Amino acid sequence: MQSPRLKLLLFSFIIFFSAQAQQPKKPNAADIQLMLQKLNVLGSVLYVAAHPDDENTRVIAYMANEKKFNTAYLSATRGDGGQNLVGSEIRELLGLIRTQELLAARRTDGGQQYFSRANDFGYSKSPEETLEIWNKDQVLADFVRVYRKHKPDIIITRFPGTGLGGHGHHTASALLAKEAFELAADKKKFPESASQYGVWQPKRLLFNTHPFFYQRAGIDMDTASLMVLDLGAYNPLLGKSYPEIASLSRSMHKSQGFGSTGSRGTQTEYFDHTAGEKASDMFSGIDTSWNRVKGGDKVGVHVDKAILNYDPTNPSIIVPDLILAYQALEKVRDQYWKNLKQQEIKDLIKACTGLYIEVKADQFAYTPGDSMKLSVEAINRSDVEMRMASIKLGAYQSFTIRQQLINNRPFNMDMDYLLDENASYSDPYWLKEEGSLGMYKVADSNLISTPENAPALSWVATIEINGTFLTYELPVVYKENDPVDGETYRPLEITPPVFLNISEKVYVFGNGTSKKVDVQVLAGKSDVKGDLTLQIPSGWKVEPESYPFELSDKGAEATYSFELFPPATAHSGEIGAVASMDGQSFNNSLVRIEYDHIPVQALFPVSKAKVVKVELEKRGTNVGYIVGSGDEIPASLEQIGYQVTELTNGDITADKMKNYDAVIVGIRGYNTNDRLKFYQEELMQYVKNGGTMIVQYNTAHNLVTEELGPYPLKISRDRVTVEEAEVRILKPEHALLNSPNKISSEDFEGWVQERGLYFPNEWDEQYEAVLSSNDPGEEAKDGGLLVAKYGEGYYIYTGYSWFRELPAGVPGAYRIFTNMISIGKE
Repeated sequence: MQSPRLKLLLFSFIIFFSAQAQQPKKPNAADIQLMLQKLNVLGSVLYVAAHPDDENTRVIAYMANEKKFNTAYLSATRGDGGQNLVGSEIRELLGLIRTQELLAARRTDGGQQYFSRANDFGYSKSPEETLEIWNKDQVLADFVRVYRKHKPDIIITRFPGTGLGGHGHHTASALLAKEAFELAADKKKFPESASQYGVWQPKRLLFNTHPFFYQRAGIDMDTASLMVLDLGAYNPLLGKSYPEIASLSRSMHKSQGFGSTGSRGTQTEYFDHTAGEKASDMFSGIDTSWNRVKGGDKVGVHVDKAILNYDPTNPSIIVPDLILAYQALEKVRDQYWKNLKQQEIKDLIKACTGLYIEVKADQFAYTPGDSMKLSVEAINRSDVEMRMASIKLGAYQSFTIRQQLINNRPFNMDMDYLLDENASYSDPYWLKEEGSLGMYKVADSNLISTPENAPALSWVATIEINGTFLTYELPVVYKENDPVDGETYRPLEITPPVFLNISEKVYVFGNGTSKKVDVQVLAGKSDVKGDLTLQIPSGWKVEPESYPFELSDKGAEATYSFELFPPATAHSGEIGAVASMDGQSFNNSLVRIEYDHIPVQALFPVSKAKVVKVELEKRGTNVGYIVGSGDEIPASLEQIGYQVTELTNGDITADKMKNYDAVIVGIRGYNTNDRLKFYQEELMQYVKNGGTMIVQYNTAHNLVTEELGPYPLKISRDRVTVEEAEVRILKPEHALLNSPNKISSEDFEGWVQERGLYFPNEWDEQYEAVLSSNDPGEEAKDGGLLVAKYGEGYYIYTGYSWFRELPAGVPGAYRIFTNMISIGKE
């Protein structure tokens, strides 16, 4: 946001709270000294890779805090296609979690965060497939935009463009990084970002290599031609080594199970030249002093003086030097460094004076047109003379204050604010419109590359110091006192006036009978009144046609039940809930994601559910479920009439499990549930006594036991990523493929994201492989569904991605999974 032109010297200070719910940072004396050192460095680095957690946090921590470069990470995607070790969220909800985990990582290691519009559609085995699904031109435009915006001297990729990075997304990110390197200086390429940020030519492009990449090719890494950096230095101001900082940063990727332990001592990283000027030193030819910009020498004089005069017991003593440095920067024509360094100076002035300014709302959620009650707090904790000159809320409401801020005397003020009737809802900007398989749709180009929304409501405080004005733009916050955690912040939300939550994401009709569909109506404001209807596909029937509803209080809720009747034949479609109020229609649901390690995330997706009429027979009723890393399989099975009981440690005995028709282990159960190694004997006895045990996919890394089944099997990295890949029936007469449902090629139609992952590639002859599949051009993968008779029961290991297919309402997936549960039961 540009400051208006004033005759008096004007400072504009903009703070974007990453994650919008973090407590405002209160720098200590060591932090201020590090900020001062960084103020004297004019260098920029950009790290580039494909996903959250691909980044080398050692490199980012070192560049940001040792070299003190303006350091950032460009992740091509938000990681939507990964797995989730902390909950059941997948796809865009997982992408939202991983976005916030990346922001937490950057707060830890000192970097910034960018994204492209590319969607992580799942594992890809080639960059060609990746770039076709992603829309290469759009993602390339986003890479060029970030280069021009961040203006890096050095770009570092995590992966090579040769394919040795494995994942097609990895290779694609390296190829795009190189092509963007060659285009960013051409104003004719992607002219919109050229006009907005100017063009830019980085000095060099490097590949952050590792012996791992060479091992894949079966060769040793020759370090003679590589650039080498020791990143193991200790930073006394931070009290940690860079590997220790890096481990804390990497541990923010909790949904991926990437908790890391810090190390001390030498940590060598290698870098290979990819493009640009060659040099033995990656920093060669880059002037990071104030001489880099015309007129910078005058700025540097005042910065040097501030560093010399800095007293950690009285930081405010350097405020006059900082103001002189800011004034000298006014004459610098290089807008990038001018804006960046003025921002850093303003950060320092706020930190040195202990200035705390905040506007707090009395609630965390409002609807457009609501009246908000706000409380202002301001306090200067230094001897610097200052006053609060004015306050501006939103785009229209301004107050002239002229309140002197005396050392350590708080200023408080209450005010009302009327939200605009047309205020935008505060759900994530990249999820507001439906995109494609490989791309998010972003209508406002100014938002492209930004990690998250701007605050739902901002305010501006103008502080006067000796005739100069500092303008601070900050988010309006909501905070409360938690009895356990004390002061806690959460993002301010602007929401629809009413939410409609359909109780299930998928309704599966297997026997022709009707099902009850519950719709929860939740008031986003007081005095909500209207009519609720359920929209249904052609051929379906619903009773009743509508309900009137009336909710007096904000937050009140009521649930209405519709009876939904399927057609006689197999059919798939969508239902949707709609509320009609005062001549307007609303169809938003409410999803809140709440984990301790990230701020609360709110989404308002369209209220809808998939409905599926499938020809389905089943045997048995009772299923025991041992939870793994988290999935929605239990709810899916309940949809087709199974009674699912979650089994905890005390329940896992052969005797207690004998009444279950099947016991199922959730995804990655043998990676995440340490107790399973102690209960394996009981589980095998359950099978031997006549039970059916179904184990879903695990990874070979960090298994709690190698003995997953009654006979040996070995998990590999084999996977089938193309969801349309042919599935071949190897044993057409096998009971699992014939009873109670006859399985055919039609049951493998309509699958989502992938066929399966981490298939076994070696197994004992007692197992029968009943299905085979493979990606185009690859050898057959027969280990996706293995069945073994053991004693009187059956053991099944399956790497097919039921955890995606059942919640997506894929009819054939239900039929096959039902057959697995039903095996051996007549």
